[in-house]
Amino acid sequence: MTTAFPRPALDVAEVIRRHGASFLARYGGVLSAVQRQALHDLAVCRTAALGGHLEHCLDCGAQRIAYNSCRNRHCPKCQALARARWLEQQAQHLLPVEYHHVVFTLPGQLSALALANPAVVYDLLLRSVATTLREVAADPKHLGATLGVLLVLHTWGQNLHHHPHVHGVVTGGLSCDRHGKVEALPRWRACRPGFLLPVRILSRVFRGKFLAGLRRAWAAGRLRLPGALAALAEADGRAAWYRALYGNEWVVYAKPPFGGPERVLRYLARYSHRVAISTRRLQQLQEGQVTFAYQDYADGGRHKTMTLSAAAFVRRFVQQVLPRGFVKVRHYGLLANN
Repeated sequence: MTTAFPRPALDVAEVIRRHGASFLARYGGVLSAVQRQALHDLAVCRTAALGGHLEHCLDCGAQRIAYNSCRNRHCPKCQALARARWLEQQAQHLLPVEYHHVVFTLPGQLSALALANPAVVYDLLLRSVATTLREVAADPKHLGATLGVLLVLHTWGQNLHHHPHVHGVVTGGLSCDRHGKVEALPRWRACRPGFLLPVRILSRVFRGKFLAGLRRAWAAGRLRLPGALAALAEADGRAAWYRALYGNEWVVYAKPPFGGPERVLRYLARYSHRVAISTRRLQQLQEGQVTFAYQDYADGGRHKTMTLSAAAFVRRFVQQVLPRGFVKVRHYGLLANN
């Protein structure tokens, strides 16, 4: 007997297949080419449109059709193999030391600018986080060491709202001068137990570095200002916007350390290749409404459900699609490729 490979009762692809055409009719004009490609790829993933192959059991003779995957990195169904291969590579480079976990978050005021200029803003975000960690750690008042840093970019919150933030996995490091140059006879300098670096200092250095980089991008003409962002083209409006950003504390959160490398691998397995929403969180698609589960961290981490129109759900999902070729997992310092 030959059967087709079963599909989940509900997944993101099913929402796109049913409501993607109406969504594109409404929002297609403002989508990038890579966003439109992602919607197409997810809709045809593991369907006859991509072809398939016949799997045959040598013991019982049963056969089934397995349709091919789209391999788009935003597809919830296509990340398992990529994640397994990546983790195998990472396991070879982990150090037998304590690893720390930090999270750097962009303020909400920057969300619209990031959506209009994702390649510029997300790249600046990752670089600013890496430079902040390495500069503060190199200061002999704090650690006086060159760190190992692995950064993972996420652009969403649990409710699929746009929420750019970076998860950092950080080691202690080799002793260095205040400019980050490793000493001729370096020593290993571990962080204090359960403590990486002062988060208030990290927050303020991060804020300064990101906004300085943003000013450079502006001066170089690398930023688009569509819609409501056009007000920032005026010097007075931009100055007031900057003052507000400089006046707020930026969120940097230090989580409890992982411990050894085995726990780091378990963490990376969860976060490195995660997409905006997994299939298991989807509960219902009925009368053009999508219901999904989420964890409300603003309410003590309680588990709740949210219902959105299919168009709103797809719109939130497609906002998380990264620019073509953008590298969202990066290594710096002792963990860099060189």
